[in-house]
This record gives sequence, C-alpha cells and structure tokens, in this order.
Amino acid sequence: MALEVDHLQLCYRTLRGDVRAVDDVTFTIDDGEIMGLAGESGCGKSTLGNGLVRMDVRMRQLAGRVELDGEELPISDEKAMRSFRFKSVSIVPQYAMSALNPTRRVGKMVSELLKSRGFDYKSALPELERRVKLVGLDADVLKRYPIELSGGMKQRVVMVISTLLNPSLLIADEVTSALDVSTQRAVGEMLLEFRDRKFVKSTMVITHDVSILAQVADTILVMYAGKLAEKASADVVINSPLHPYTQLLISSLPEVGVRHDEHTLVGIPGRPPPLLNPPAGCRFRDRCPFAFDRCAEEPPFMEVKPGHSVACWLRTKGAAPAGGAEPC
Repeated sequence: MALEVDHLQLCYRTLRGDVRAVDDVTFTIDDGEIMGLAGESGCGKSTLGNGLVRMDVRMRQLAGRVELDGEELPISDEKAMRSFRFKSVSIVPQYAMSALNPTRRVGKMVSELLKSRGFDYKSALPELERRVKLVGLDADVLKRYPIELSGGMKQRVVMVISTLLNPSLLIADEVTSALDVSTQRAVGEMLLEFRDRKFVKSTMVITHDVSILAQVADTILVMYAGKLAEKASADVVINSPLHPYTQLLISSLPEVGVRHDEHTLVGIPGRPPPLLNPPAGCRFRDRCPFAFDRCAEEPPFMEVKPGHSVACWLRTKGAAPAGGAEPC
C-alpha cells in the first residue's frame, strides 16, 4: 500500500472560526495507481493535496493520520515534513507555471533544491538532462530563465523537477489548467509515462475536469463540500456513477459530436454549502433532486459494490424511501 489516509480532518483558521475544508476523509492509493480527485471548486480537493505535503502554514490538522509506504507522515509539523518532501511525497502545485523563480535559471533552481536535500547537482545532471529530453525539451532549457519558456514548457519543467528524486507519491494539482488541448494531452501522457518508468510509485491527479481523468486515472475519487461522495474505477465513475452529485457532474460535460443548438449543457443548480458552519446530514441535500427525509442524517461512505464506495442513503440497503424516485 503506497498511501493510506485515515479519517483525516484539515481546517483553515479564520477570525470567524475553523473552516473544515477536509472533513473525515478515508481512502487508499495502491502502488502503481493513478487516482483522480474530482469535484467543484471549493470542494476541498486542493486542500487535501496540499495537506499531504504540508504546503500551507494556515492549515491545521484536527484529526486523522496519513501513512506512506508504512511510515506516518508528520503533516502537522512543518519542520518535520521537510525531510519527506520531494523524496517521499512531491507536488506539482496549482498554477505550477508561476511556481518557478523568475530570477533563477532553471538549472540553478534545481541545483539549490538538490543541495537542500543533500544531493549533488553534478552527479544528478545526466539524469536531469535525460528526463528533460524525455518530456520533449532540449537540455538547453536548464540555462534559461522561466520567462523564456512557454506555459507548456514551464509545466513540463516543473513536473521533471517534482519527480527528479523518484518520490513514492506525486500530487498533480490542476496540471492541465490554462493549457491548450494538445498540451493537455501531452501532460496526461507524461503522467502515465512517469508512472510506467517508475519515476513515481503512485499519483494523485487533482482536477475539476473529469474528462482528463477519463484519460489517465485508474480510479476516481469524487469530493463534495469537504466530504467524500464516491470512489470507483475510472470506467465505473464515468459510465455508471451512483451518487447523484457524480451523475450531475458527469452529465454537465459536453459530449463529442453533440451540437450546442441541439443539446444545451445544464449545470448543477445551487451552490455548495459554506464550510465554516456546514449543514447537518448529507451536504448535497439542498441541491439533490432525490433528497428525502433520511438525508437529514449524514450518510456513511461505504462500499456498496466490490471496489465501489459511495456516501448516499439511496444506495444504502433499506434506507431509500419506498417507491421513491432514484438516480438513473
């Protein structure tokens, strides 16, 4: 087992109280697995990813534990986590194209990073140049400043840097945002190749674009308002989702070959609840077309079919209303 997250709760401190962006989350990622983490903006997916590497000092761990390769990650301790970053767990941050220091050449940045982790740049240079060429860039890119690179080139450079020390877990947060379609495809293929070449053991791909996950993910985990909604293989989540939120999320995607004047895209009515004082029960209840009285209680996130877990009373045996409407 590469990653095991057990009842994790993360919050942000504010003057009005704690915002629970990740609330009682439990899941695993196996060795060699690419898991997609999907959901609307504000659902907690980036907080979860950042929390696994302790990238935001405003964040506080309320409960739970995280184990990677059998060793607990001290995600509540900024100083203790430094020895794990890049070597055990690494991240391609959201807005990665802005993550490079504009005053440093790319090679200089890599040199400083390796030195801070106890590695020699000259010894690592041959492998660095090999990986740079592997992602379709010339080794000369190491002598350039970030401003001299296109957005797609910056994204690939950041991915090479983040995986140079062969971490067990790579967290890729919105790595295809702000990229054109052809570059998105290239980045997706890179994620697969990095896994296949053993540059990383496992990968968590965070995105609101489920169509990207359909191309690269083995499994998909759907979050809503800080809670887990559904997890299954990518094919099952895309083609046979059980949670009403997942169904509406998938149905809001455009279909290839369907004309806009023939089929108008429909979003999900309403907005997610505030996480400062979230409502009791199912957090999707106010937006769910299938909500009933039992939804006033919080549904457990449980396996309803082999390899398929969901948090919905409609899918819990004996809980659905008799004769009531159910999701398709």
